[in-house]
Amino acid sequence: MDKLRSLEIFIATCDSGNFAAAARTCNTDPSTVSKAISRLEAQLGLTLFQRSTRQLRITTAGQRYADTVRKLLQDLDSCEDELRHLNESPCGTLRINSAVCYGHLYLRPLLQAFCQRYPEIKLEIEINDFHVDIIENDIDVALRTGFVKDSRLVARRLSPMDFLTCVSPHYLETHGTPRSAEDFKQHSWIGFRIKETQQLQPIFLPNERGEYLPYELERSHITDDGEAMAHMCTDGLGFAQLPHFLAKNGLNSGALVSLYPYFRPPQADSGVFAIYPKRDYLPAKVRVFIEFMMSSLESMGESTNKTWAENWVPVVDFPR
Repeated sequence: MDKLRSLEIFIATCDSGNFAAAARTCNTDPSTVSKAISRLEAQLGLTLFQRSTRQLRITTAGQRYADTVRKLLQDLDSCEDELRHLNESPCGTLRINSAVCYGHLYLRPLLQAFCQRYPEIKLEIEINDFHVDIIENDIDVALRTGFVKDSRLVARRLSPMDFLTCVSPHYLETHGTPRSAEDFKQHSWIGFRIKETQQLQPIFLPNERGEYLPYELERSHITDDGEAMAHMCTDGLGFAQLPHFLAKNGLNSGALVSLYPYFRPPQADSGVFAIYPKRDYLPAKVRVFIEFMMSSLESMGESTNKTWAENWVPVVDFPR
């Protein structure tokens, strides 16, 4: 029998004054109660109750022990109630880690509405492109793009990650519009270096049948910052293949145009994910945040299997 169970039986015996009544309270039998008290006395080296054939009387040491145990059990009950409330109610501090571009362009504009809906949640936001260990760093939820490989984590896909081949209208006016993937060899291209691997993001362009294939093109300029790449593209420094969340503002404002329909990487497990540690009981603050993100994205035309990019009309379609 564990120590906590023995302490509960001890307090029930103190309150009832006999083993039989304590047994009924604890849903057991008098023999089990007697053995539990004897085991406690042996562990303590103290007599907790004076026993006679007609009476069970608590000793001075037993009374002092009962006062301490009673407070301990009450504190434990209060702690459990508080923890249950924290886990079941959307409150407390929510620590979010987000990729830089997604954090600035998608997460940050939604924070005011989230805080208004859940005023008892306090936010701690980390914005970086490092794949931090969210368990070791006590992160509640991370928003990441690409792939998720850690078996200790749950990855809830918020949306695919669609790419658009973007350029500024001014660049096209100055340098002309390429009509095939081969034409890009005569144009400037802005490349993206992935910080984690230091590799250049591959470029996929459509062939005459509309099939996206990888192309080896020389990058005129290279950056490891997504927003810088988008701004360089807007400023007319060349073409860039931008993820949908980076391309959205420029396309909507007219500062960018997309040459071809969206491209989705062939890997089935790529996308934008909400990532959190595996656990039996997901805290309410994490659950409502993920639900809020998904409903907000839905209002923007995005879901687990699609983004707004599917409906974007390009400047140049595939050759027919």
